[in-house]
Amino acid sequence: MNKQIDIEHIKANLLKNICYTELVYGRINKKLGLQLSNKVIEKMLYTVIDKTSIEHFVKRGKNIYIHNEEDNIRITINIYTLRVITVDVLSKSKPIY
Repeated sequence: MNKQIDIEHIKANLLKNICYTELVYGRINKKLGLQLSNKVIEKMLYTVIDKTSIEHFVKRGKNIYIHNEEDNIRITINIYTLRVITVDVLSKSKPIY
């Protein structure tokens, strides 16, 4: 299986099975400087993952990093559990949502 097909499979699997812990919702709001509900966070991340091209998915060790410059965020997800670990701002100069 080549790398592109592998990433396409990972992306499809993430969109179907992504999960969250209670702690990660608070972490996401804190890191992004927002106060969004859990459902809004889930919808936002689903949308970002869905629209991000696979060229911006980087698998390193047990994590996958999804860089979306348009939305100015990087999502970190554990590849084995499909659980969101954190979301970081790429640059302080651009607004987030």
